[in-house]
Formats: sequence, C-alpha cells, structure tokens
Amino acid sequence: MNSKIPLSVAIITRNEEKNLPDCLRSVSFADDIVVVDSGSTDDTVRIATDYGCRVFIEEWKGYGPQKTSAIGKTKNTWVLMLDADERVPGMTKNRIIEVVNGNSQVVGYSFPRKNILLGQWIKHSDWWPDRVIRLVKKDEGYLGSVTHESWISNGTIINLICPLEHHSYVSYADMLTRVNDYSTLLAEELFRAGKRTAPFAPISHGAGMFLKIYILKRGFLDGFNGLIIALTKAGGSFFKHAKLRELQQNIKYKSGQKQ
Repeated sequence: MNSKIPLSVAIITRNEEKNLPDCLRSVSFADDIVVVDSGSTDDTVRIATDYGCRVFIEEWKGYGPQKTSAIGKTKNTWVLMLDADERVPGMTKNRIIEVVNGNSQVVGYSFPRKNILLGQWIKHSDWWPDRVIRLVKKDEGYLGSVTHESWISNGTIINLICPLEHHSYVSYADMLTRVNDYSTLLAEELFRAGKRTAPFAPISHGAGMFLKIYILKRGFLDGFNGLIIALTKAGGSFFKHAKLRELQQNIKYKSGQKQ
C-alpha cells in the first residue's frame, strides 16, 4: 500500500542522526510525523526536516513530558509513539494500517519489542517480550511520570503479537553512559516523591537485580551480551540508590546535620 493513512507518529530526538533515517523510513505510511528535538548538535533536525516531518525545538523536560509535548502537536486521532532507535517491521505496519482504517472501540495497542544489541536479538534477560503501549487514541489517555513514560488509560488496550524492533545501544560504552544518565533521573524522581534509601540498599538492590536478570530471567542463555546486560542492570540499580542516598546526604549537609 503506497497511500498514506491518517496516522500521526510522535518522536523525540537528540543527536539521533544515525538512527533517525531508518526509523522514518519504517513509518513512511503515516501522513503526519512530529519530531520534538531537544537541542541536537548533529544532523538530526536536517534529516527530519528533509523527510517532511514537522519539527519543533524544545528544551529537555524529561521523557514523559517531552513525549507528551510531541503527542500534543499531532493532528490525527491515532498516534504511534516511537523512539528514534525503533523500527516498524512490515508485518507490524500492515496491522497498524488495519487498526487505523478500522472502526474499533479499542483505545490502544501494545507491541512486544525485539531488543537488538550489537546485531543479536536478546530473547531473555528481561528484554523479551518487553511489551509497550505505543499505538493509541491520543484523547483517551496520557503519559505518566518523568522517566517511566507509560500510557495510562481507562479504555481497552489490546496486546498485539507483531513486534517493534528496538536497536537499543550502539556499543557497551553507550550502555554505560545511559545507565549513568538514567540512574540520575530515577534517583531525582524518587527524591522528589519523598522516597529515601538505607546505607546498604545500593548493594542489596544491585545484587538482587543481577540475580534477577542473569538467573531468574535466564540472561545466561544470551551469552556474553546477557552477562553485560545483567551487570549494567545491576549497576543501574546500584547507582540509582547510591545517588538517592547522595541527595539525602546533601540535604543533611545543607541543613547543618551530621551523617
């Protein structure tokens, strides 16, 4: 099918010149693509503009608020929320077209994500099926939280079997960088919500996460990449609680209290 359908695609970006072209090609069947960029210094904005996207430049507000901003700028009832490192395979494209051209009372659909690390489809390690709600009627719900941008709705959500593809990291160094950034965001969100942590919580949470991913979620079956995922997940959990404790201690210092 060559004609475009009344579907909006909402994408947030920052320095995604390597990922964005494949992402945009995979949603060429949509008649409206909105890209909200948060200050890219590479060719991301030019690529999106040349492709015909409606591009907006905004300061970073957090994952949830940034995606909410992109959704709010779309023109169609049905919105597909995508990250720049995600792709819509052909089978999934056909199912989305059926949904948008149909007359369903369903307000949203979730997809399993095929997470691909350095060319390997990770089938364990809590990376599959990694189900996410991405195709929604935008007026029938909203995104919650700054970091966990899950779609919240009182309507009917259907789980589809056709996947999205997620090319999550370009290198192990990229994984570490994002673990550092994301653990900071999570710690700050927990702190604002009034959550506090104990001195040994980083160790217990980190160790528990490693056992969960590598043993309970059978990460060992994913080979060396499974070990890397378990270690980075454990590190993320460790540093989330360590950074939360750091925030707690900073408040004590500022108020003149001792540890």
